[in-house]
Parts: sequence; C-alpha cells; structure tokens
Amino acid sequence: MAYKNREHAGEVLARELERFITETTTVLGLPRGGVPIAAVIANAWSVPLDILVVRKLGVPSHPELAFGAIGEDNTQVLNADVVAAERLTRRDIAQVHDAEAQELQRRCGLFRRNMPRANIAGRDVVIADDGIATGATMEAACRVARARGASRIVVAVPVAASQAITRLENVTDTIVCPLVTHNLGAVGRWYETFDQVSEREVSSLLTDEGRSK
Repeated sequence: MAYKNREHAGEVLARELERFITETTTVLGLPRGGVPIAAVIANAWSVPLDILVVRKLGVPSHPELAFGAIGEDNTQVLNADVVAAERLTRRDIAQVHDAEAQELQRRCGLFRRNMPRANIAGRDVVIADDGIATGATMEAACRVARARGASRIVVAVPVAASQAITRLENVTDTIVCPLVTHNLGAVGRWYETFDQVSEREVSSLLTDEGRSK
C-alpha cells in the first residue's frame, strides 16, 4: 500500500501540484472516489472545488468501445475515427446520447442537489481521481473539460497504470501521478483504507463554503 486513505493521497497530490496552481485554477473531482481527493487539493490551495460528471458513449454493438463522451450542459465530444470505422449513423449517435444523458442528469441530481456547476471556460483545471486503471473515464473527462473551454488541464491521481498514463498524454497538458506502475491490479490495494464514497459525502463536500474559496 502507498496511501493511508483518499485524504492522505490528496495531501500528497496537493504538494506535488504547487507549481501548477494559479489564480484561475478550479479543481474538479470525478465522482465518486475522486471528490474527497479533489476537496483536499482545493482546500490546500484555497481554490474552487467542483465535480466533473461524464458519461462515455459506447458503440451499440460493443459498448465497451467508446465513440465519444458527454458532460453537463449538453457538452458532447465525438471520436470521428471510431464513428467512421463503426459506420454509426446520426440516429445511432442520438439514441446512445439520449440514454446516457438521462443517466448523467440523474447522477448530477444526486451529487449536486441543485448546486450550480462551476464555469471553467478560460480557467486552468485540475481533474482528480483516486486511481486510473484504463484511462477511459479520465480521457472522456479531459475531452469534456476542453470542450467546456478549459484553458489548461492537469490530471492529478495518486496511482495509475503506466498504459493509462500513455493514453492520456494527448488529451491533457500535464499529468501529476506520484506512483505509476505496470502492475496496478485493483486501485484499492494501494490504500490502507479504501471505503466506498457515498452520494451524501460527495454532496457535503460540494458546499458553497468549499466552492467559494
């Protein structure tokens, strides 16, 4: 194990991020596990905290292959190469989009509880999670953040698989990851305590006090 818990991991990352934090930085946590880490980073540097909720758009015949992603405020990014290779029609794309959009809105309602999302247009963002196995979700998050106007994207994670780091190099400006391994296994094995993060905990971290710094 490398970290006591998510809070400890957040403290380690906060120190590593010193030279990347600016007056325009917003820290975004990927629900659920990335939010406690993001909260520690945001509090350490007195910058705004928010969540970044994304849904991957999977090819209907094999959903594990993503052809794009969506985020809040109807942000959509598509991988033109996959769309062309899989011969997806506008109807195919719309059907998957609509289904994932419903799930995205459901999750946003559970996490935000009517709290508005942060405006990241023209801002530097730090996107935090508790670990990265394949990089698929983080890649989607980076693409959505860029589509929403983020000027610089820094990915911050305590531990990640080496192949995932390689995957993310083209969609982010900087990756801060103290522990990169060829043998990741389950993310939880790198923590002494790795309890499930509840929807209530995510919501409580997204208080007006925490986001107004």
